[in-house]
Formats: sequence, structure tokens, C-alpha cells
Amino acid sequence: MSKTGKKIIIFDDDEDILSICSYILEEQGWEVFTFTNCNNIVDRVAGILPDVILMDNWIPDDGGIMATQSLKMNEALKAIPVIYFSANSDIQLLADHAGAETYLAKPFDLEDLEQVINAVLIKQ
Repeated sequence: MSKTGKKIIIFDDDEDILSICSYILEEQGWEVFTFTNCNNIVDRVAGILPDVILMDNWIPDDGGIMATQSLKMNEALKAIPVIYFSANSDIQLLADHAGAETYLAKPFDLEDLEQVINAVLIKQ
């Protein structure tokens, strides 16, 4: 299996989602980093410099909106696409408010996950 050399960070406090997404993405050659909170998010992301970030709305402690806004205010990190994901019915509004590039509603199937990641990579 060829490695894509691509890195992704998943911020979610749901261990099941982290393990499922990690398994699927690693199978496709991604290097996956997972965090169950968004504390020190700028330092964490700067240390990894991923190609894509998956951000849960309900991530401790500050929440996905504040975490995403922190990244988007940082000159070095603001170009990294953020995919906002949540079970909220108003996810599109939340993603827009956060400044995320796109969103993925929970529950999602793995094809949706792959499509949304590929879509943001193509736009870069």
C-alpha cells in the first residue's frame, strides 16, 4: 500500500468515532492524530501541520467554534481546511460561524467522510 504522506487531525471526544475514523483513514495511507479536547489547539496543530482537520462541535473545553476560530486567526495555520462535524441540525450555520471550509453531519457513513476530505484537498 502506498503512503500518501498526508496528515489529518481529528478533534472529537467520542472514542468510537476516533477509532473508526482512524482505522479507515490509516487504511488509505493517512497519518492520523487524534485529540479528545481542543486545549492548546494552536500549538498542537502547529506541531503537526496536517493537511486537513476534522473538528467536532462539542469538543472540550472551548468547543469547536472557538477552536476553529483560533486556527483561522493564526496566519501560519489558517489555510489548513477544517471539516466541522456535528449531530446538530444547524451544522451548516455552526460551520459558517466557526469559519470552517465545510461540514459533515453526524451520523455519517464512511463514503461521506472520504468524499468530504477529498473535496477539501482538491480545493487547495
